[in-house]
Amino acid sequence: MSYRDRVDAPGPKKLLACDGGGIRGVITLEVLAKIEKDLREATGADDEFRLAHYFDYIGGTSTGAIIAAGLSLGLRVSELQDFYLQHGGEMFERSLVLRRLRYRYESDQLQGMLQRVFGQHTRFGSDRLESLLMMVLRNATTVSPWPLSNNPKAKYNDPRQPDNNLELPLWQLVRASTAAPVYFPPESIRVGDHEFLFVDGGVTVYNTPAFQLFLMATLDAYQLCWTAGEDEMLVVSVGTGMTPKADDHLRPGDLNLLFNASSVPAALMFAALNEQDMLCRILGRCRHGSPIDSEVGDLKTGPGVLDRRLFSYVRYNAELTRAALDVRALRNVTPEHVQRLDSVDHLDELQDVGKAVAEDVETREHFKGFL
Repeated sequence: MSYRDRVDAPGPKKLLACDGGGIRGVITLEVLAKIEKDLREATGADDEFRLAHYFDYIGGTSTGAIIAAGLSLGLRVSELQDFYLQHGGEMFERSLVLRRLRYRYESDQLQGMLQRVFGQHTRFGSDRLESLLMMVLRNATTVSPWPLSNNPKAKYNDPRQPDNNLELPLWQLVRASTAAPVYFPPESIRVGDHEFLFVDGGVTVYNTPAFQLFLMATLDAYQLCWTAGEDEMLVVSVGTGMTPKADDHLRPGDLNLLFNASSVPAALMFAALNEQDMLCRILGRCRHGSPIDSEVGDLKTGPGVLDRRLFSYVRYNAELTRAALDVRALRNVTPEHVQRLDSVDHLDELQDVGKAVAEDVETREHFKGFL
């Protein structure tokens, strides 16, 4: 099935959103492996089952874009796991000393791997894609987020236009979405008559892209216009772990220029993650999700702000602090090892975290009505 067949197909819609988070995408993949296995069993599918057969629209940011694109192409979760586990170290190739003031890692190895996995000549609008696909980039040239979709009805996917996004190379869009500032150099992409510099979509409020994916599936402006409703749409969101950093020893004098430069971006991204998650739980019907904070809880009960919820929502994620890891019986996991975005020397610990989160998956309950 081509993704184009999904556009006007009848029936409830299933959406999958994958967060950004560097090599911590290993956590996401463990959760997805459990979902893939459970859905295969629950639907009575054979061994050829892929998540692209179930989800109509898959979106991702940064490392989530790699995962989303791979799943949309019909890859098994195990194939993406092999990609991360076997080539994770190659993704983070140290840059030359003189370049490290601009970025830590070269992109040549990553570019080559993406071309091999997705195909050097595969376009964003290729019929090889089996589900609709959305990826979040940040256009550094225009200072704006760019959530791109292969929805054939979208304004900038018109084949009559010179800036038709469907003609852009798939691997290059994925590479752009993973171009995290400080870690990797930006990606230059020619769109129509314009040359733009793109960086990681995680440097926007859409590092957790679930709510944006819902908007792009339903709003008139995006022209897909799928029907909203908690019985009509399921949104599944999978994170790469949260890293809140409380410091009881912080003093006013510690808040210097260097401290703010290193901590403010992470603080803003953490706040955006919680806000996007909260929007999904308030406007959607939350079936599963860890508490957001001690005041609002998990928002799985209560009337919300709407008489009718717009979708059913499931969120799988983990807090990567010592206390939270201990609650999950992960005393063998060192928080500092799994919090870093480039922790390629501790893939086994990331897998352990992912397997623990995967234990939260109760497919027959969380996906009820969409099987």
